[in-house]
Amino acid sequence: MVMPAATTLLAWTRLLRAADLASRHCADTLRKLGLPPPEWYDVLLALERGGARRPRDLQAALGLEQYALSRLLDRMVKAGLLERTPCPDDARGHTLKLTIEGLAMRAAMWPVYAEAIEEALGARVGEEDRAALARLLAPLAEPASA
Repeated sequence: MVMPAATTLLAWTRLLRAADLASRHCADTLRKLGLPPPEWYDVLLALERGGARRPRDLQAALGLEQYALSRLLDRMVKAGLLERTPCPDDARGHTLKLTIEGLAMRAAMWPVYAEAIEEALGARVGEEDRAALARLLAPLAEPASA
């Protein structure tokens, strides 16, 4: 068994803690203003940018587990932000597309979300360090090759 170096464990712990704190800050900021959580924004943005998609394509793009995405999409459809339509190539499947309300919600969420991101990261870490952080995290932001 290979044991991680002490610096690896320290980096791992700080990475997880930083991600958790930043995520909670953004979610709390949106919630306090009556807006949905950041995961909703991610779905809305993906559909706005990529057009109608099948759930499995959203799953791959967003990196969410199938069961979590399924429940999330159900809530978003119920809220009127997404619309399900039958998939023309697969009678068992469906596609999702943004509604006008979904587009408006994405637009309403962004200024609040952007400010929360700035508070969680931008205001706390200098530009040079943000660039270094982005560079250092790049290989970790992609799936590991098998």
